[in-house]
Amino acid sequence: MPPILKTTLGAAVLAFAAVPVSAQAQFAEQGSDLAMEFPADRQDRRVLPNGAEYFGFSGTVTNKGKADVAVPDVRIVLRDDQERVVYQMDFVPQKRSLAPGETLSIRDGITDVPASSRFADFGWATASKTNNGKAVGMSETQDLTFERVFASPSLDGPSPRQAKLSPDGRFLTLLRNRDDDRERYDLWAFDREQGDWRMLVDSESLSSGRELSEDEKMQRERARVGNLKGIINYEWTADGQGILVPLDGDLYLAGLDRQATRLTDTEESELNPKLSSESNFVSFVRDRQLWVGKIGEEAQPVTPKEGDTIRWGEAEFVAQEEMGRLTGYWWNPDDTRIAVQRTDESPVGIVTRAAIGATGTKVFDQRYPVAGSANAIVELFVMDPDGGDKVKVDLTAGMDPEYYDVSQPHDIYLARVDWAPDGRLFVQRQNREQTVLDLLEVDPATGESNILLIEYAASENYWVNLSDDYKFLKDGSFLWWSERDGFAHLYRSFQGMRFTADDNVDPAKVGTRLPIVPTTQQLTSGNWVVTKLVGVDQDAGRVFYTGTSAQDPLEQHVYSAALDGSVSPIRLTETGFTHSASMDKGGKTLLITRSSHSQPTQSYLADQDGQRLAWVEENALDAGHPYTPYLASHRPAQFGTIKAADGETDLYYKMVTPEMEPGKSYPVFYYHYSGPGPQVVTRGWDGALQQAVVDAGYIWFELDNRGSANRGVAFEQPLYRAMGSVEVDDQRAGAEFLKTLDYVDGDKIALYGWSYGGYMTLKQMQADPGLYAAGISGAPVTKWELYDTHYTERYMGDPNTVPEAYQAASAIPDATKISDPLLLIHGMADDNVVFENSSELISVLQEGNVPFEMMLYPGYTHRVSGENISPHMWNTIFRFLESNAVTPPE
Repeated sequence: MPPILKTTLGAAVLAFAAVPVSAQAQFAEQGSDLAMEFPADRQDRRVLPNGAEYFGFSGTVTNKGKADVAVPDVRIVLRDDQERVVYQMDFVPQKRSLAPGETLSIRDGITDVPASSRFADFGWATASKTNNGKAVGMSETQDLTFERVFASPSLDGPSPRQAKLSPDGRFLTLLRNRDDDRERYDLWAFDREQGDWRMLVDSESLSSGRELSEDEKMQRERARVGNLKGIINYEWTADGQGILVPLDGDLYLAGLDRQATRLTDTEESELNPKLSSESNFVSFVRDRQLWVGKIGEEAQPVTPKEGDTIRWGEAEFVAQEEMGRLTGYWWNPDDTRIAVQRTDESPVGIVTRAAIGATGTKVFDQRYPVAGSANAIVELFVMDPDGGDKVKVDLTAGMDPEYYDVSQPHDIYLARVDWAPDGRLFVQRQNREQTVLDLLEVDPATGESNILLIEYAASENYWVNLSDDYKFLKDGSFLWWSERDGFAHLYRSFQGMRFTADDNVDPAKVGTRLPIVPTTQQLTSGNWVVTKLVGVDQDAGRVFYTGTSAQDPLEQHVYSAALDGSVSPIRLTETGFTHSASMDKGGKTLLITRSSHSQPTQSYLADQDGQRLAWVEENALDAGHPYTPYLASHRPAQFGTIKAADGETDLYYKMVTPEMEPGKSYPVFYYHYSGPGPQVVTRGWDGALQQAVVDAGYIWFELDNRGSANRGVAFEQPLYRAMGSVEVDDQRAGAEFLKTLDYVDGDKIALYGWSYGGYMTLKQMQADPGLYAAGISGAPVTKWELYDTHYTERYMGDPNTVPEAYQAASAIPDATKISDPLLLIHGMADDNVVFENSSELISVLQEGNVPFEMMLYPGYTHRVSGENISPHMWNTIFRFLESNAVTPPE
C-alpha cells in the first residue's frame, strides 16, 4: 500500500510529528477525487492505566469531485525504525459512498500498540474504482488462484520445522523446505558464533529413493506428516558432534563437516529411531522388535520375535492417533536401562480396509479398535540395553474399583512414560472411561509401583485431557498441568521428593519422602488456560509457558513465572501476534514462533526476558516474498462475539470480507470444524487459501462453538455424550447472525468442513433444511461406532451402555432429511475415518432417492492434498457452488 499520509510515532508517550506529505496532492496524481486528511495534532499515543500503549487516530475523507464516489476501507500500517510492518489494521468507514463535497469523519483507536512502532502510514486498503474509472491507492495485483495457493514456493514463505539448539548452544538446527518443492525438507544449521547458515544434509542427494514400509507410512499419517518428503526428524548426539538423521527408512549419522555416515541399509524401515540419553547407543524398531547397537556397530534385536500380533517398542494405534504418543520405548538418563512397551493386538477386531487406488486395490486387514470393542493389551518392561535383566512393570497397582474394572486389569491406557533425572521411572495410567489418571512411581529394578498422584475429571460428566505439559525436576518435585479448577493451569507437586544422602539425615530416612505440606502449589490461575509448558530454568527458578489471557483467548503469548510462586507471571511477547515457543533443555534460550492475520509465521531466538537475539526466519513481506504479488488484495480479518444458543456464552468468530460495493450482498463460505481439540478462531496467520476464497467474492466466516479448545472446562463440557447437538445449535446461531448483516446474502450461506467438520456439515443440513444454501462434507464420520475407542469413548461413553447417545449422534438415521445441495468428498484409502463412513451414507442417500454429488480420490488417505490434487478439490468445490447458484453478485 503506497502511504497517503505518513507520520512518526514518539518513542514513548508522545504525540505524532507530521511528515509533510500532502494526501490530496498524492491522490490527485492517482486520478481520484477523494481527499484524505489525518492531521498530526489529531493523533494520540498514550499509555492506558493497564499499561497497554494506545494509538488514537482521527481524520477525514472528502469527495472533491462532481459525482458520487465509493469509499474503500482505510488501512493503518505501523512500522518500526527499519520501516518493517509491525501492525496493520483496516478501518471500515461508516459510509461507503460520498456525494460531491461531502466529508466523512473517521475516528478510532488501536490498543496494545507494539512497542517497536515508530511510523504510521494511512492509505486505502483496497483498489477502488473512482468516478473516472481509475484504480486508487494500490498497484496492479495478480489473481490468487487455487493452483498458485498450493504450488511452490509456498505463499506462507519458508516453513522451518523442528528447530533445536545443539547441546553446547552454538548451533541452531532446523528442517527447511525448498523453494522448488514446498514439501521436501533438508537439514540446515546456523552457527551462532560465525553468524552464517549452512546445509548439513541435502535430502535429495543422500536419498536412496527406497519406498517406505507400510508401517512407516501409517506412522507418518498419524503424526500428520504423511505429505512431507526428505528429512522429517533428527536428533543431536549428547556431545554435540553429530546428528542422527532418518531418511527413506534408513539411518545416517551426520557431522558438522557435512559428511554423513550410513548406519543401516535394509529393505525394512527403521521405525522410531533414537539415540540413548548419553548417545552410547542407537535404537529403533524393525519388524516388530526393538533393536539396539552401539554407535558404529551393528544393531541386534533385544526383544523376541513373537508373531504378527505382538509388537515391541511401538505405540499402539490409539496411542499414536489419539493420545499424542508416537513411541513405545524410553531410555533412562545414564543409558543402563530401557522401558519397553509390549503390545498384544490379538484382542483387537480386524477391519478390512480397501485402499482403492487409480489402477488397483490393496486390501489391508487392519487391527482397528472401534468404539465399544477390545483394545490391544499393553504391558511395560524394563531391561538392559542388551535385553537382559528384564522385569515387568506392575500397571495394576492401587486400582480403584470405582474407576477400573478389576476383573479386566489390562483394560487401561498407558498414557505416558518418563524417567526422572534421578533415575526413577514414572507412568501415567488412564482408565478406560478416561475419567481418572494415575501417576505411578515405578522401581526400575523390580517393576513394583505405587500411586503418587491421582487426577480426576474436573467436573461431573467430563473427562481427563492428556497433556505433555509436565516435568520432573532435579530436586524430586515435578510440574504438572491440570484442569482441576476449571481452567488449564500449572502446579508444582512435592509428593515425589525424598531424603538423599546429601541431606545429612539419619541413614534410615534416606529414600523416604520429605514431609512437605501442602504437597501441591498452584503456579498459575485465572479464567484463561496454559497451552504449553515451554521450559524450566531450574538454576534461576523460572518456568516458561504459553497461554491465553482472560481478555483475549484468540492470542497466545509466552510468559515466565517463578518456580516457587513468589512472582506473578510476566508476559514476554508482543501483542498483535499469537505465539508458540520451545526452549533448550536448560531453559536458557527461547525459540519463539509468531504470526498475525497480516504476517506469515516468523521465528526468532530470544533471551529469558523475551528480547530478540536473532531472527531464525524473519519471513518479512518484502519485495522477494512469494506472497507479495498478492498483498494488494489481502483482506483484513474482523473478529467479534455472538451469544451461543444458550443465550449466555460468548462465541468468537472471524470474518474476512471481499471488497464490497454499496448496496450489494455477498455469499458466505462458512468454514467449521466444531469438534473437540482444535481452536479455529485465532489472530494468527491462516494462509493464502482463505484469501483465495475471498478473492473469488465470498465472505469467509468461522465460529468456535461450545466444545472447542482453550476456553475452559465449562466451555468444553457440553459435548459429553452429545456430539452433533450443541455444535449444531451454536453454528445455527452463527448463520442467524450472518443473516442480520445487510452485506450478507442470507440465501447463499455454504457450509464446508473436513473430518469432524464434514460430520458437522451433515448434521447441520439435517437439522436445518433451508438454512444453508449448500454443504461440502469432507471425510465425515457418519457413525461413531466406526471410530476408535480412545477418542470416541472419551466424549460419548461406551456404545454398549449408552446406545441412545450414539444413535442420536449418528449422521445416518436422518440422512434422507438432507434437502439442500450436498457435495461429499473422501479419500478412498483413508485409514483414520475409514471409507465405510461415506459408503454407508452414499447407500442410504441413494436408496432414499436423495440427490447429491460426490468426489472420491483413489489412493488418498484422510489427507487429500498435493500440488495438483488440492486445486482439483477446491476447484471442484467452487464449481459445485456455482452450479447451485451460490455465487457473488455481478
